[in-house]
Amino acid sequence: MQLSSEDLLRINVLLAHNCEAIRIDEQAMIVYGLAGDNEAAIALNPNCRAEQYLRRVRELLSNHALGSPGGYPVFLQRWTRMGQQRGTQLDRLLLLGEPEAVVAVAGAPDLTDELARRAWWCQPTMENARRMLERKSVVQGAMGRILADFLVEHLAFETDHLAVVMTIKLILQPGLIETAVRERIWARGTHRNAYRLGFVEAIPDSLPQPRSSRTDLERYADRLARLAAGGSAPAGLLHRLLDHRGQTYLAAIEELLTHPLDKFTSAHLLSVIGDYFGAARIGETETDIADVTARARSDYATAAGAIAALRETLPEIEEEIVAMLALGHTGEPLATPIIAKTTASGTLLRRKLEPVLHPLLGHIQTLRRSRS
Repeated sequence: MQLSSEDLLRINVLLAHNCEAIRIDEQAMIVYGLAGDNEAAIALNPNCRAEQYLRRVRELLSNHALGSPGGYPVFLQRWTRMGQQRGTQLDRLLLLGEPEAVVAVAGAPDLTDELARRAWWCQPTMENARRMLERKSVVQGAMGRILADFLVEHLAFETDHLAVVMTIKLILQPGLIETAVRERIWARGTHRNAYRLGFVEAIPDSLPQPRSSRTDLERYADRLARLAAGGSAPAGLLHRLLDHRGQTYLAAIEELLTHPLDKFTSAHLLSVIGDYFGAARIGETETDIADVTARARSDYATAAGAIAALRETLPEIEEEIVAMLALGHTGEPLATPIIAKTTASGTLLRRKLEPVLHPLLGHIQTLRRSRS
């Protein structure tokens, strides 16, 4: 059985007039078409069960877009959700009226700003907005701010903590949101630590509400600057940690470590901290917290190159250098033996993670504490 003659005619006319995208409202049985800024709607007149009729509609759309009635192949769904859909037929996928095809386009490496506009018209969801903002072409295009504004508006309704972190990270890309909006979201982080974690990951050296530099920074600033100018990444990191940028960052991660949300965000936080201190990491990352401080002291005493230069040039801040080296070994593996066995969150998780968090917090406090 074919589509009703009226529907067949109207859909064919729609497709013949430079249609750029199709979406289907299955509840209302309406096919919508996009052409530039214009939108057309076709109310379907099914001559059989709705599910069967919609399948025929999609077969017609697929035959037009791909030359085959098979539609978007089911076996590709997982592949394209991982952002692997490539090629020149992305625009054709948006003519299928299939949600999975839209997700594929949203996650495609070759996504353009124009295709993002069409995909967004098809399926405006938080997941698709996040996926599209992973592409520089979209961030820098007309759709960037549109998607960011949508994510900001709906951020309060996101319940998955890691999704919140990713959302914050994406909207903090340059040019997407105003400073006032950024400050407002940061303020909300007082009650939702996932917000702050997103900031810490995205803009660690330009966090809102900056703290003051350490009061003793002047004693070390010139020597650290000279070493950093000579190419010492550890010296540059230590200089940054002692000035207002690093002090703001350290205060933020101290607060996050003190009040963990759940095991997933806690693991992510440890990885984020480890990445920030990567310039101070020597060799393989330690996986046992009991070995971290001992390893840091050993590296301080025996390492050559940039660490040796720090040791010889600034012997009076040995503890700060050791703390920096120790935090370079921060990462998810430190907490894996604990979080793999628990579903705890909040205060209970804090108690379980105490053996890991206590030494890390001690190193952070060493870097925050000015010398008299």
